Amino acid sequence: MTVLSVKDLKKIAEEKETAKLQEVLSRRKKEEEEEREARQHFMERDVRPEGLERFNAWVRRAAEQGQEEIEILRFPSQYCTDHGRAINNFEESWPDTLTGFARRVYDSYVEHAKPQGFTIRAQILNYPDGGLGEVGMFIGW
Repeated sequence: MTVLSVKDLKKIAEEKETAKLQEVLSRRKKEEEEEREARQHFMERDVRPEGLERFNAWVRRAAEQGQEEIEILRFPSQYCTDHGRAINNFEESWPDTLTGFARRVYDSYVEHAKPQGFTIRAQILNYPDGGLGEVGMFIGW
């Protein structure tokens, strides 16, 4: 038996490092694919016909518990056309920045809930790494 050479040890270390790097890249690619699929689902998702029934049940239950507002939707601020800037700055035009399912929920609010006296607001819920995180949309009465 012979002692491993420095060259062999360096090769072993390089192979191990390469394997770790490939694992990280593979994990990152999978996460990016999952995010892409989630965003695509969000953009294509529609408000279901039974949505009004579920909405009525949510607000009834909340009112029975003494609440005056419920969160109806949560999504990444990156899904807004301005990445959540208008929402974060409480601009009146924040609904114009909504896309996909969030926009359809807002339009449904305008059509069905607003005439009944409900209000809607959106706010940034968290600030990961100092950036704008998730948006919460709330219905009040």
